[in-house]
Amino acid sequence: MDILGHIAIENKKKSVFSRFGEDIKNHDGSVNRRILGEKVFGKEHELAALQDIIHPEANRLTLEWIEAHKMNHCVINAALLHKSIVFNQLDCIILVNAPLITRLIRAKKRDKLPWITIFRRFSSQKSFFTQYLAGNADIFRVENRGSGKPGGSVRLEDAIDAILSRLNIHNLKTEGRF
Repeated sequence: MDILGHIAIENKKKSVFSRFGEDIKNHDGSVNRRILGEKVFGKEHELAALQDIIHPEANRLTLEWIEAHKMNHCVINAALLHKSIVFNQLDCIILVNAPLITRLIRAKKRDKLPWITIFRRFSSQKSFFTQYLAGNADIFRVENRGSGKPGGSVRLEDAIDAILSRLNIHNLKTEGRF
């Protein structure tokens, strides 16, 4: 769903530009999500305005994707899973958890944002887990220590595969749906 979220932003970019300004437009006409993030994170009213634009489209795309794959098991990777239209239909949630320092370092490398911005974003996300408890799905936790050593991601995949095997869900990765 992160990919679908990016598609939703692009599909609704005229509304996004109208609400948040042309200064968030890249040279190719796409939305500069980094600048947009600076405008909305930590600003509840602005974030709500963005979500009002994007979430209906993201929900439409999610339902469309699920319908296209209804004969298969579906795995959804979404930062705002608890706000998705399908949240109460989920059988399970696999929550990948990493230590704060690991998440901070990853965010800094990936986004190249100031530390204060990263802390603000993390702060805005701290209630996500309690939101997941409000759903009907079983929750499985996987620890991702992020050692940075070769094979670290393999161990994460193995842990996720073990959960999927317990649920009798196999070969999602090899079938192109993981």
